[in-house]
Amino acid sequence: MKFPSAAIAASLVCLIVAPVFAQTTPAPAAPSTVPVPATKRVTCLGATQSLKGQDKRDQMQLCMAQARLDCLKQAIDQKVVGAARKSAIKTCLGGDGAEQQ
Repeated sequence: MKFPSAAIAASLVCLIVAPVFAQTTPAPAAPSTVPVPATKRVTCLGATQSLKGQDKRDQMQLCMAQARLDCLKQAIDQKVVGAARKSAIKTCLGGDGAEQQ
């Protein structure tokens, strides 16, 4: 039963790596610069960068599936329905929906 532990490990890595990517501070020389939050895809890429080949693809798919599930749970908690839910999930994932495979 290697699959459930791999899924749990990928989820934990995403939870650990996400705050690291989110911690950005604006440069003192450019106070008008607004930090751009990392997308969930970037977080997953960071979590899988040490892997190669099929392991990397598998962990990336698991991480993105977990990210989609987290966004769906958030939309459900906020009672978002219909087309607004689809839009909210895309926004939560990080924008244009290119993350979906």
